[in-house]
Amino acid sequence: MSKLYTAIIIDDEPMAREILESHLAKMDTMNLIGSYKSASEGFSIISKQKVDLIFLDINMPEITGLMFANAIKGMAQVIFTTAHREYAVEGFDLQAVDYLLKPISLERFMAAVNKFIQLQGTQTITDQHDFTFFRCERKMVKVDFDSVNHVESCGDYIKIHTVGEVIITRETMTNVSEKLPEAQFLRTHRSFIIALDKIDSYTNEHINIGRTAVPISRTYRDGVMSRLMAVK
Repeated sequence: MSKLYTAIIIDDEPMAREILESHLAKMDTMNLIGSYKSASEGFSIISKQKVDLIFLDINMPEITGLMFANAIKGMAQVIFTTAHREYAVEGFDLQAVDYLLKPISLERFMAAVNKFIQLQGTQTITDQHDFTFFRCERKMVKVDFDSVNHVESCGDYIKIHTVGEVIITRETMTNVSEKLPEAQFLRTHRSFIIALDKIDSYTNEHINIGRTAVPISRTYRDGVMSRLMAVK
């Protein structure tokens, strides 16, 4: 079975959104989870849940597509859409997957999506291993994913709470998050990541792992609840 990738559309033109929505409906590998008329609306969703691909118009009022793409680097892949060919070079400078010139044909759209899918095979191979390494006290320490209960940000350092010990690293929360496989871990708060298989119980406000109550922030709540409800 092919992997299903999540996508959103950000374009201030209703007709442009409708065309992209129609094209996406024909792609079995893509799941459209939102269509938005501004960058601010789009950011609200990617800050709460995982988005693999964004179809992003460049020429929008207030926050342009280029400004938005620069602000979310690393959070999602981008395919730019625009009626202005002159933006192409700047778009590729931001490492966009592709650049689609309006009006966008289905054939050209499918080529861009297939390019995105092919690129996924060249991304990080972290998920192919059951461990990673974190810098701790001038050495790289091996950590098995199955041993991690939760991760906690404490200002200038990170605590990785495992079954047998607490590992302290000065890596950033972003770096730690990127090393952990998404299938096994979930961000619940700007300062916390939990291991899904270590959850004992949860409410709308906390996830309980042993004697630890990990908070669920308002920003992440919708995405967290959706993910937990999907666990079977």
